[in-house]
Amino acid sequence: MSRTRTSILAALALVAGTAGTATAVVPADNGLSAIPCTVDYTVQNQWDTGFTAAVTVTNNGAAKSAWSLKWSYAGNQKITNYWNAKVSQSGTAVTANNESYNGTLATGGSASFGFQGTYSGTNAVPGTFTLDGVTCNVDDGSGGGDGGGGTDPSGRVDNPYAGAKVYVNPEWSAHAAAEPGGSRVSNQPTGVWLDRIAAINGVNGGMGLRDHLDAALAQKGSNEEVVQLVIYDLPGRDCSALASNGELGPTEIDKYKTQFIDPIAAILADPKYSSLRIVTTVEIDSLPNLVTNTGSRATATPNCDTMLANGNYVKGVGYALAKLGAVPNVYNYLDAGHHGWLGWDDNFGPTATLFKQAATSEGATVDDVHGFITNTANYSALKENNFTINDSVNGTSVRQSKWVDWNRYVDELSYAQAFRNQLVSVGFNSGIGMLIDTSRNGWGGTARPTAAGPKTSVDAYVDGGRYDRRIHVGNWCNQAGAGLGERPQASPAAGIDAYVWMKPPGESDGSSSAIANDEGKGFDRMCDPTYTGNARNGNSMSGALPNAPLSGHWFSAQFQQLMQNAYPPLP
Repeated sequence: MSRTRTSILAALALVAGTAGTATAVVPADNGLSAIPCTVDYTVQNQWDTGFTAAVTVTNNGAAKSAWSLKWSYAGNQKITNYWNAKVSQSGTAVTANNESYNGTLATGGSASFGFQGTYSGTNAVPGTFTLDGVTCNVDDGSGGGDGGGGTDPSGRVDNPYAGAKVYVNPEWSAHAAAEPGGSRVSNQPTGVWLDRIAAINGVNGGMGLRDHLDAALAQKGSNEEVVQLVIYDLPGRDCSALASNGELGPTEIDKYKTQFIDPIAAILADPKYSSLRIVTTVEIDSLPNLVTNTGSRATATPNCDTMLANGNYVKGVGYALAKLGAVPNVYNYLDAGHHGWLGWDDNFGPTATLFKQAATSEGATVDDVHGFITNTANYSALKENNFTINDSVNGTSVRQSKWVDWNRYVDELSYAQAFRNQLVSVGFNSGIGMLIDTSRNGWGGTARPTAAGPKTSVDAYVDGGRYDRRIHVGNWCNQAGAGLGERPQASPAAGIDAYVWMKPPGESDGSSSAIANDEGKGFDRMCDPTYTGNARNGNSMSGALPNAPLSGHWFSAQFQQLMQNAYPPLP
C-alpha cells in the first residue's frame, strides 16, 4: 500500500466542535494535472482554548526533495507543539518545513504532520495554503474526499486514526463500567481479539466478528470509524510462553490459512463494511521469537527452534498480510515487539530483516504493511523522563545499569521511532506509521518517581528514577504496580500514527496457576507470583499478580490496580 494520494481534492474533517470551513477553488471534475497540490487540514480535537490538527499535503507537480507549506490564520491561533514537520509562526503566518526523513515528495506523494495550538473566540480553518510558493486547493468536505489523511490508489488514508472515531467494544465496555470507578474509562476504544477460530463467530454466546463490525457501523454514523482487530492464532503460537499458546499445532499452517485467515478476510471484504477503517494487529509474539529465542542463545526454546525450522511463522504472517491486505479498507500493522525485547543491537537489525522476509512471502509485498505496532499487551513505559540512554554516572553509562543492560533504548517512544527508521532502511515504505499500545504502561500512583535517583551508582540513578517499576524488563504477565497509560489518541508524536489500547485493560495475561480449559491455553510460570524466573527475565521474580484467571478472561483486581495507578491520572 503505497502512501500516495490520487484523489483530486482532500476532504476536511472537523471533530469536536465547529471550526469553520475551507473553500474548494477548483471544480471537482478537474484532473490532477490542473491541481499543483492539495491540502487536507483536519481539526482532530477542539476544546475551549485549544485544539489539535493534522495536515496532509499532496504534491501533484514535479518531484521534490524538500518542501515548505505556508498558511495564515484569520484569528489568534498560536501553534505550541508540533510533530513530523518543523513548524514556525510569525504573527498569523505559519510555515511548516519538512523533517529530514520526509522531505522527498514524489509526484502524487503526500506528507503528513500534526500540531497543537491555542485560540480564543473562533478557530477558522485557513482558506489558502501554498506549497513552495504555489497555491494549493482545499476541499470544504462536501463530497469526494478521504476524510483525513492522503489516500493511496486503494483508497487507504495515510493515517487511519486521523479524523476518525475508534470503535468501543461493548463487551469490554460493559466489564469496565461494572467495576467501581470504571465508567471513567469504559468509553475508551480497545482491540477486538480474534485468538482462535471460534472467535470469528463468537464464543459462548459472545459477539463474533460480524457482530463487532455491525456495532461499529452503528457507532460510526456519518463519521469515519476505525475498528481495531488483533489477528492471533498462528501455528505453534508464542513459542516462548505457555499462557498464550494457541489451538494450532506447529505444523497446522493449512488450517490456519483456510479456517482462520480466509474466513476473516471474507468477512472484512463484505461491501457492507467498506466504509470502516479496519486496523489489524497481525500476530503478536511471533516473528521476534525466531531471532531471540532460537539456536545457541540462552533464551532458546525447543518450540521456537521448531517454528524457525518449519518456517510456519513466516508463511503464516505473509499469508495473513497478503489476504487481509487485499481488502482496500484494511490497514495491516505488524507486531514489532517492544524495546525490552528487541532494543539490543543483536536483535534490532535482524528482526527488521526478518519482518521484510515475512512481508514478501506467500504473495505478500511491503505494500500490504501499513505500519507496525509496539508494546502490544506489554508494560514498557512510553517515555522515561528522568534519565536518557546518553546519561552517565561517575563515568559509567546508563547502558551498563542492571535495568538497561546494554539496551539502546529506555522507553517505547524512542524505540518505536528508531525501529521505524530501521524498517524503512530494509525496504519498507517510507510512509509507514507506528502504533504504541499504551493500555497498561502508565506506571503512575504514589510510587511514580519525580526525579532521577541519587548519583551514588548508575543502578541507584536508574532505579530511583524509572517509571517502569517491574522487577525485570522481561516480565510480561499481570504486572504488579502497572497503571493505565496515555489515552488513545491520533498522531501524538513524530512517526506515530496513534497511541492505542490494543490490549483491553482488565483482561488477564495468563492464569496464576494451572486451570483446565478448552482454549488451548497452558500454564506459564511467568504468571505465578512465586516463580523465581528463567533466562528470559534474568532469573528474577515474575512480578505477577496473584489469583489471575486464564488469558483473555476478566481480572477485576488487575483492572482496579490499573485505574489506581493510571498516568495521566484518571479524574
